[in-house]
Amino acid sequence: MSSANPVLLYTPAQRARRDASGWTLVQGLLAPLQFLVFLVSLGLVLNSLQTGEHTDWALVSVVIKTLVLYLIMVTGSIWEKVVFGRYLFAPAFFWEDVVSMGVLALHTAYLWVWWQGLWSAQEQLWLALAAYVSYAINAAQYIRKLRMARLQRPAPLVAPHNAQASL
Repeated sequence: MSSANPVLLYTPAQRARRDASGWTLVQGLLAPLQFLVFLVSLGLVLNSLQTGEHTDWALVSVVIKTLVLYLIMVTGSIWEKVVFGRYLFAPAFFWEDVVSMGVLALHTAYLWVWWQGLWSAQEQLWLALAAYVSYAINAAQYIRKLRMARLQRPAPLVAPHNAQASL
């Protein structure tokens, strides 16, 4: 693909739907909240693995992170439907959605072993770290798309330099 002719992330109609949708604001609020929950939980998980302290807090923090992930995935699917006409796997976000499925699978596996008590606390925390690595990759994908969308923002109409304002 030539960089002189980049593929647009949004058609003008999709951009208009995105900008008009309340789901865009919801995603804009949930994404940093989820990242903050992730950072706190990651700190608790790493501390617990290193020191053996506050393991219960670390385990529960992963549950909270997973619930926030489910919330952003459901609302993100609704946003994708509003903007692109399908709940998942719209061409503009296909690979992000594919990786999101892996992220969901790992987080859901964590919930299962946590709820069932199938693994030791340390094994659960290692699974949480695997889920967090997948989440970090997915978050980087979305940050890249956000940057692409900003770079593809239509230029504002500017009056010519010598135009005089009418009184």
